[in-house]
Amino acid sequence: MTTLKLESVEALPGAPQVVTRTANGAVRGTITNGVSAFRGIPFAAPPFGANRLRPPQPVEAWRGVRDALTWGAKPPQLPYPPPWDVLIPERGPLGEDCLNLNIWTPERGAAGLPVMVWIPGGMFEAGSGASYDGSHFARDGIVCVTINYRVGAEGFLYLPDGDANLGLLDQIAALEWVRENIAAFGGNPANITIFGQSAGGMSVGTLLSLPRARELFRRAIAQSGGAHQVMTAETALKVSRELAAKLGVEPTRAAIAAIPVQRLLQAQAELKADLAAHPDPARWGPDMTLDLLPWQPTVDGHVIPARPIDRIAAGAAADIDLMTGMAADEWNFFVVPTGAIDQIPLEAFVGAAAASGLPVDAALASYRAGHPGATPGELLSAFLTDRVFRVPVIRLADAHTMASPATWLYEFAWRSPQFGGRLGACHGSEIAFVFDDLGTGSEALAGGSPPQQLADTMHAAWIAFATRGDPGWPRYDLTQRTTMRFDTTSEVVHDPLARERLLWEGVR
Repeated sequence: MTTLKLESVEALPGAPQVVTRTANGAVRGTITNGVSAFRGIPFAAPPFGANRLRPPQPVEAWRGVRDALTWGAKPPQLPYPPPWDVLIPERGPLGEDCLNLNIWTPERGAAGLPVMVWIPGGMFEAGSGASYDGSHFARDGIVCVTINYRVGAEGFLYLPDGDANLGLLDQIAALEWVRENIAAFGGNPANITIFGQSAGGMSVGTLLSLPRARELFRRAIAQSGGAHQVMTAETALKVSRELAAKLGVEPTRAAIAAIPVQRLLQAQAELKADLAAHPDPARWGPDMTLDLLPWQPTVDGHVIPARPIDRIAAGAAADIDLMTGMAADEWNFFVVPTGAIDQIPLEAFVGAAAASGLPVDAALASYRAGHPGATPGELLSAFLTDRVFRVPVIRLADAHTMASPATWLYEFAWRSPQFGGRLGACHGSEIAFVFDDLGTGSEALAGGSPPQQLADTMHAAWIAFATRGDPGWPRYDLTQRTTMRFDTTSEVVHDPLARERLLWEGVR
């Protein structure tokens, strides 16, 4: 078995240790404050060498006891550029043995506990399960698991040769591992909730629709991610050919798999910069020029048989309880920290509305009415918040409730004081509240004194949903459109921002 190159973690020297047996061998974790933590457990073989750009392969069993004391490697990825490197603190070293997961569970003796499996986000280009601390879920009676999956071209390169959506297959392999092994950690394999944010939330929305993911989870929470974010095979092939051209090789799996990892990452960065500078729909595909997500999943007809949102509306997830929601000011995360929000002309809003298929005059009137006094940059941020996050989330809730009444919707509305208060309830700002993990790296988004009572409320709702399938407010339906609005004073509202929802009807 390949030895992992791991970094040290904040485990206390001499902390008590615990050994648990998995199907592949025994693992050793640590016990801190009554919570057992196991880090870097492999759920699939290293996806490099003969396994590169191939579906995940089984883990080779090991003898003796394997240390699970430090973070495992995360998939190859480029670091976030400033200022997002501060806003999104990442943990874990880069490495080839990257298909691993982390588990937090109450100290020995527990059994049959609810299980929550976190799928990290990162634009399908970055992310690490090591960046999230599940200890407070374990403190409160949940077995919490965070996973890795391949990102960028390693995980989402599309070539018409039968192996597509490898990052999604990694997620499925992790869920299969959890189903097989989680009882040894005190969890109930029949009560698994998947949850994730951004690309992780979009992955949740996609997994809801997949035949291969059936029976791997009972409940799902999609944070800031619907079931729209997939490419057609035609668009995905355009992206793959562009990548191959930048690498100077033929667009074949063998040719691209022969490229060193660092050169492939460099080419990905070049491709994305090219896409942002020259957003030609004929060259890249119509949706790509607005989404700027060249490595999202592909409707390949095999792993993803059809658009996930359509399959969910047809009942593909009728037996799954679903909670979904978004932050009120998602797009501010991308334009406020750099000051770009003050440099955006009105023409950018007009172009985005036209490219989205909306009547420009009606869109401009609607967003001006909903955001009186807003600058052009603020109008565009509100527009892209809706296009990329809010509307797909609402459509996911709509589609699911057509087949199942077990649907709940929320909005995170607490406004951060950061950046002079202009950050608002931005993308990712709810995560620290969900994990009840304020003050340990959350300050860049939430400031120095975020409201603990809001974390108490949200954390308890996520636990209640995972435990009994009811977060504590009325279900969503197409009449009332009941939504829990989380803020310092949380309240139930009905059909918030109906004007914008109706504007996008039949378009998104």
